[in-house]
Amino acid sequence: MTCKADGVAAAVRAAAAVVAEHRAELIDLDRAIGDGDHGENLNRGFTAVVAALDSAVPDTPGGVLKLVATTLISKVGGAAGPLYGTAFLRASAMLGTASELDVPALLDALRAGLEGVQARGKAVGGDATMVDALIPAVSAAEKAAGDGGDVAAVLTAAADAADRGAESTVDLVPRKGRASYLGERAVGHLDPGARSSALLLRAFAEAAR
Repeated sequence: MTCKADGVAAAVRAAAAVVAEHRAELIDLDRAIGDGDHGENLNRGFTAVVAALDSAVPDTPGGVLKLVATTLISKVGGAAGPLYGTAFLRASAMLGTASELDVPALLDALRAGLEGVQARGKAVGGDATMVDALIPAVSAAEKAAGDGGDVAAVLTAAADAADRGAESTVDLVPRKGRASYLGERAVGHLDPGARSSALLLRAFAEAAR
């Protein structure tokens, strides 16, 4: 099973719909430990992404991800724009001009996205950030691929692990971002970036299925 540009674009549209659906939830999560703009910013960014895709869909998977990256970077404020933008940009660069996305390329893209987020945000596992969702997601994707999973199975494994990783941030003391100012008072709250990362991966998995 491989995925061409139109399939990747469909997955991005699905992700935009999920972000819109969970906008209020993400706002509430961010309001508890941050400035409350995560859901609004991310929804604005993906709305712009869909508008860009409506104008023209790039002809390669990497091109679609580059469009997502550049749009998010230009339209999304706060930390989400640079972090997600860098993730999609690194993934796009890894895919290059290949016409199809297969499992090895998907793994490369996921790893590159994680590396981009960590390079930009300087976060590691246990810092109570989106990285706590993405690290286990990449590990689970690699295992699923090793077990012979196709693109949908690999993304589903990644999404399942991201869900668990996001939930783990409830018990962590944040060490990065605005939430870190709260210290121990932030314990008990789900990190909004980890939650949105898990939501995006779930949307991609459902679209691939």
